[in-house]
Amino acid sequence: MKNIIIIGAGKGGSALLDLLVEAEELHVVGVSDVDEQAEGMVLARKLGINTTTEWKKLLTPKIDVVLEATGDKRLLKQLKAEIHKHTTIIPSSVASLLFTLMNEKEKLISDLKKSASIQSTILNSTEDGMIAIDTKCNVTLFNQAAEKISGVKAADALGEQIEEVLPSSRLPSIISTNKEERNKNQILENGANIITTRVPLKNENQMVGALAVFKDVTEIEKMAEEVTNLKSIQTMLEAIIQSTDDAISVVDENGNGLMINRAYTRLTGLQPEEVIGKPATADISEGESMHMYVLQTRKPVRGVRLKVGPHRRDVVVNVAPVIVDGQLKGSIAIVHDMSEMKKLTDQLERAKQRIRTLEAKYTFDDIIGQSEEMKLAIQQAKLAASTPATILLRGESGTGKELFAHAIHNESERKYSPFIRVNCAALSESLLESELFGYEEGAFSGAKRGGKRGLFEEAHKGSIFLDEIGELAVGTQAKLLRVLQENEIVRVGGTKAISIDVRVICATNVNLEKAISDKTFREDLYYRINKMPIYISPLRERKGDIPMLADRLLKKLNQDYGRNVEKIADEVMILLKKHNWPGNVRELENVIGRALIYMNYSDDEILTLPDFHQNGNKQERSVKVEQQTGSLSSLVEQFEKQVIQETLDSCQGNKTATAKKLQLSIRNLYYKMEKYKL
Repeated sequence: MKNIIIIGAGKGGSALLDLLVEAEELHVVGVSDVDEQAEGMVLARKLGINTTTEWKKLLTPKIDVVLEATGDKRLLKQLKAEIHKHTTIIPSSVASLLFTLMNEKEKLISDLKKSASIQSTILNSTEDGMIAIDTKCNVTLFNQAAEKISGVKAADALGEQIEEVLPSSRLPSIISTNKEERNKNQILENGANIITTRVPLKNENQMVGALAVFKDVTEIEKMAEEVTNLKSIQTMLEAIIQSTDDAISVVDENGNGLMINRAYTRLTGLQPEEVIGKPATADISEGESMHMYVLQTRKPVRGVRLKVGPHRRDVVVNVAPVIVDGQLKGSIAIVHDMSEMKKLTDQLERAKQRIRTLEAKYTFDDIIGQSEEMKLAIQQAKLAASTPATILLRGESGTGKELFAHAIHNESERKYSPFIRVNCAALSESLLESELFGYEEGAFSGAKRGGKRGLFEEAHKGSIFLDEIGELAVGTQAKLLRVLQENEIVRVGGTKAISIDVRVICATNVNLEKAISDKTFREDLYYRINKMPIYISPLRERKGDIPMLADRLLKKLNQDYGRNVEKIADEVMILLKKHNWPGNVRELENVIGRALIYMNYSDDEILTLPDFHQNGNKQERSVKVEQQTGSLSSLVEQFEKQVIQETLDSCQGNKTATAKKLQLSIRNLYYKMEKYKL
């Protein structure tokens, strides 16, 4: 603590004295002024502080600071001559600034306390519980609603680890995953049933903590499960459901609407007279009525996606049966609006599509298979991902070579850098060259001003996936070989070599060894890309993986088609295992997708496979061209279009197989498909 004396006890000195006596680190030991009745002298005597009209009497070796508040320059000069070496003089100009700063500090502290009080009042006035933690999982917020719902006092929670306060909390997982969780059910330690949303807290993209906002739904759940007489307590039930912001609908045992709340009308746009007394399907615009499902099964359902009302609002419903003394009396549904979330999801999906060439979507977790062949391929791919070597993925069309390329990139050190995909068979030689290596301004007619970066430049520090590399023209192969040897490219029309750092992942379903003997693929390029070959076996060689693959594809297609099909019948699975799958996983997805399209919305199991011809024994239809007027060239084009379409169908959409069957190059096939819009 510093000992301080004040010389000059006018208004300024008095104000400084008033501030300094509140400071914990300063001790005012004396005040001096020529006027004994000065304002500061009177205040000092009231506070028991030594006062004198002769300031020299106050100067002792114990004084650390002399605060001169008179503004007299002669006095300041005398003080400098009289004070001890370790004593510091603060002149009146500095003292005035100090007074201003201390005043501002007090004002800021006061404003901060006021703001904190307002914030605390707002947080404690809501009926939703709120709990926040910092990045070390210490509790930083615990409002009154959280106290009421959890039974834990805020004083016992603040500053403590969240696991010690509420062991069931998933807020630490939000810190670790940086992903939000919305409308999740949770049972607290005191038995309270809550619906909670957990979100990461960020400050300029920097994680600072996580927040949970939750609502107690215990009473509504108990009411749905334990009500003893739905008619006799209808008034009480209506009062309860009208007080919540969650949309609620209730039906009787016959599935006729019994009650809805105002939140339900706001969400669906349906008035009570349009629902009450009407079948439970009256509000469904797409999907199956979960009320009817629960009435049939007597089992609750949670998290089912539907579209309701004339505006086809996207919602998620939780439905529970009402059973009294073993007798079914009806069901109650809590409906949550998903329209806004869907809108944001759609926007995100569109953004993903725009940058789809700059990201890898899949990881090794997305690769399904327990067969030894698939385990070996995954093991080799993971090993390859840890090295900078060029990788060659080999296998038939539809086996998942692109999936492996994504996973290898995401497993490597380059996962935060671009991932570029190139279909070598889909572009002409001249166009492919300019796309891969870029071009300089004026390189050819129509070239953009300033030139254009190539895909290899776009992939710098990342990975480039060259699919169907066996279809590359020999000239392009030579330029690709230079890239792999020298790690540099030269733009079309340019002379300057540009250094690049790119991992190259190639894929082909072509027999490259045969292509080398046929002089259609360079042997030196083959040895350059074949450093780390990975063979992905066809589905017919690993039929044990079909059940797992079918289950994963069924879940994916359920989301794509908005269906709720739960499983595939055993007899259908037997058919799937017997098929040879010339189109591999892609063909399997097509077969399951076709089955879903032909199913009723109420069906929950695939029982048949429409238009499925086992082992590819589909009898090819004869190709006929109807007799009609027209030129010979138009009739030839009509015939050609029909032949290509039917051959594509017979090859399950496999373009490489179609090209071979028609004895066309893959590039020529792509050209004709584009020409006929197939």
